[in-house]
Amino acid sequence: MPDAFLLLSFGGPEGPDDVLPFLHNVTAGRGVPPQRLAEVAEHYARFGGVSPINEQNRALLRALEADFRAQGLDLPLYWGNRNWHPMLADTLARMRDDGIKDAVAFATSAYGGYSACRQYLDDIDRAQEAAGPGAPDVRKLPHFYDHPGFIEPHADAVREAFSKVGDHAHLVFTAHSIPVSMALTAGPDGGLYEAQLREAARLVADRVAPGKHWDLVWQSRSGPPQVPWLEPDVNDFLRTLEGAVVVSPIGFVSDHLEVVWDLDTEAAATAAELGLAYARAATPGTDPRFVRMITEMVRSDAQTSHRVGTLARIPTCGAGCCPAPARAMGGR
Repeated sequence: MPDAFLLLSFGGPEGPDDVLPFLHNVTAGRGVPPQRLAEVAEHYARFGGVSPINEQNRALLRALEADFRAQGLDLPLYWGNRNWHPMLADTLARMRDDGIKDAVAFATSAYGGYSACRQYLDDIDRAQEAAGPGAPDVRKLPHFYDHPGFIEPHADAVREAFSKVGDHAHLVFTAHSIPVSMALTAGPDGGLYEAQLREAARLVADRVAPGKHWDLVWQSRSGPPQVPWLEPDVNDFLRTLEGAVVVSPIGFVSDHLEVVWDLDTEAAATAAELGLAYARAATPGTDPRFVRMITEMVRSDAQTSHRVGTLARIPTCGAGCCPAPARAMGGR
């Protein structure tokens, strides 16, 4: 049993003055045009310069603390981010000072791939080096894209969305787009990110409407315009539909900015322009099944007995898996 639990996440600004410094952290060395940063900064400005992800992580920690206690799991909980405070290196230094030697980490991404998994492992390595001697060992928990604690909340949310627009609606799953070069460069398990997303979408669709056609499309594209990213974009895809659509953000665990802007704002506006009835399904957030999934994963440090998918199990990205292509950008 580890000494502590660590929540790993992407981070986000807490006010207007944080927005550009945060975006510079996210895009450092990745060749993102200044005009693109200005566009994204405007998205945050619409929400007062505050990313929803931080309060969502605080809510998840509160729910986990209560569930740990209810399940007899006596562990302190910590939180560290990739791009904004609390920064992971600062968190590991505090854990060291608290006497933590061995921690288990849960990242707020269900999937493999560079930015979804490998980058978190690299973040841990850099943060341990920055924290210096005595920094705790940190083990990242496995991918959970096919765990029922992730699938069932998504399925219930899709059912609720269908109740708003009718069972005849098209079913569309979305995830953060990544560069094509990143999607095709995943070590021995090439295409890991997209394969796991398709498996998660299939598992949700089979529970909600067996036999119904569904599509996986992409959102949140960023980076240099000359670099190919996974397509189609959700807005482009909506233009091929008629009638009604249910959009499920299967790539995400909570309703952070890339959900409330890209789907609730931009995609919803596209649907309204086209006369499409539009319903966006919720993400797991602090659903008790999702919270209990994390508790069980911490207790067992594995997911072997709980997965419901059929893809070969990959505990987490291994050595050499999911390398970063040059000048790529992605994140959670």
